[in-house]
Amino acid sequence: MKVYTSFEEVDKDLKALRLQKDIAREEIKLNYHNLKDDLGFLNLVGKTTGYILKRALALKVARKLFGSK
Repeated sequence: MKVYTSFEEVDKDLKALRLQKDIAREEIKLNYHNLKDDLGFLNLVGKTTGYILKRALALKVARKLFGSK
């Protein structure tokens, strides 16, 4: 446990703690907005479409390489 010898020390630590709290709050907000964007309808549709197209292209290339129909 820290022992304070002046009110200035207490004020300094309180200010640092407030700033840490504010930074943590802003990080939470940023993470929330990023998650909201990542789970957005258009983003999910775009990622799903991209995944399907990539798999279809890979399958088509594999069929041409190995000669199966």
